[in-house]
Amino acid sequence: MRVGFFVTCLVDLMRPSIGFAAIRLLEAAGAEVFVPPTQTCCGQPAYNSGDRADAKALAAKLVAEFEDCDYLVAPSGSCSGMIKTHYAELFADDPAMSGRVAALAAKTRELTQFLVDDLKLDCVPGRFDGTVTYHDSCAGLREMGVKASPRTLLAKVPGLKLVEMAESETCCGFGGTFSIKFGEISARLADNKCQHVANSGADAVVLGDLGCILNIEGRLRRRGDMKTKVLHVAEVLAGEEPAA
Repeated sequence: MRVGFFVTCLVDLMRPSIGFAAIRLLEAAGAEVFVPPTQTCCGQPAYNSGDRADAKALAAKLVAEFEDCDYLVAPSGSCSGMIKTHYAELFADDPAMSGRVAALAAKTRELTQFLVDDLKLDCVPGRFDGTVTYHDSCAGLREMGVKASPRTLLAKVPGLKLVEMAESETCCGFGGTFSIKFGEISARLADNKCQHVANSGADAVVLGDLGCILNIEGRLRRRGDMKTKVLHVAEVLAGEEPAA
């Protein structure tokens, strides 16, 4: 099984440890991981900003890089959701590309879903001694249906106890370009999320999208919380927390 791993531009630039942790998990489950060296962005920022021309160019590039793989897997419900649900709209007037996009969408997976549903991962290499709470990132939940799979995997981590926070499915305020265009609303949403995290009493908040991680962690620190960890689920499962 040849699995094309889409690192995502945010992981590549801001927190590569997520990518390495994800690859470790995929390989532990028996996948042959291929990382196209020319990959960049899925085109979502351009798409969300109304720049269809650049979004289409990036999407066509990504399709060419990954269409020969058995699966495309990303450690992001946001990016996998872009590929699986929005590429079809970009190429609705291009019959040739529409077919290629549909074929790639059919084999596009979010990381935890792929580990649970396709690879049937039984055990994970990581360990976490403490409690965590889980934030359901919007795109992963609503575009990819990611809900049970990260919790199923976290239950396999020795030492870890999951405590659910209130409103785990409510937006953290990131929303890509939303956080830039509507800063005050975004900040209020982030404050609400941080309060729910604090009320849970967890040692760490875990989630599946780096954009949300940066947003929540940044707000926690501005509120004076220097203790609560903000971790990608792959980092926890693989036992590869980033250096403090």
